[in-house]
Amino acid sequence: SQFGSRSCIQVAKKETKKQRNQQSKSTMGESDYSFSLTTFSPSGKLVQIEYALNAVSAGATSLGIKAKNGIVIATEKRMPSVLMDDRSLEKISLITSQIGMVYSGMGPDSRVLVKKARKQAQTYYRTYKDSIPTSQLVREIASVMQEFTQSGGVRPFGVSLLVAGYDDGEKEEDGESGPKLYQVDPSGSYFAWKATAIGKNMVNAKTFLEKRYTEDIELEDAIHTAILTLKEGFEGQVNENNIEIGVISDDRKFHILSPSEIKDYLLEIE
Repeated sequence: SQFGSRSCIQVAKKETKKQRNQQSKSTMGESDYSFSLTTFSPSGKLVQIEYALNAVSAGATSLGIKAKNGIVIATEKRMPSVLMDDRSLEKISLITSQIGMVYSGMGPDSRVLVKKARKQAQTYYRTYKDSIPTSQLVREIASVMQEFTQSGGVRPFGVSLLVAGYDDGEKEEDGESGPKLYQVDPSGSYFAWKATAIGKNMVNAKTFLEKRYTEDIELEDAIHTAILTLKEGFEGQVNENNIEIGVISDDRKFHILSPSEIKDYLLEIE
């Protein structure tokens, strides 16, 4: 009977060990795939893309608002040290005379995409002697970002982009002229938006925009709304040196506001 009870204990231990192995396999399922970009996890995820979105969520808040007569894009511009020259950091980039871009996430990754976008815009101009439509440029940028989710030896871009432009009707595939605002994510997906936000405070910023946005909003009001939205989640005092604003109106010229212009807008909303 002593031998029988001992064998029962051994069988029970083996069963427990087997169950533990099965549990560890099921819990390790996702993490086993987290270092492979091109392999799907059992639940159908590409985990590296989710990590890239985490990098975006850790970045400074950026937002865009499409008005009746233009678009405003704005972003926080936090300096790591007070000793740094704030003029050396530019988060809003000019792609063509009528298209601008802002990012949230990893700055060095955004520089690569800005360079590719400018090159694509110039290639289009050399071929057709006309400026590239915003939707077409966005599609080209999104294709590059998608390629970096399906290739070996690379990683996804750790940025989301907001692209603002003003198109002429005859150039657009949908035949619609006017201001266009797009968001492009690390997966390569892109959507047109009326107003949106990306980065650290995007949930609160989107909620704020949903309450304030109207279809017939004028550009000046959109600039005020953009500043107020940034103020909502801003740590510290907003001033002309720690935010950046880009505007394109119906003159079809994208313009990055100077610190003195931003200061004037800040005084208007106080």
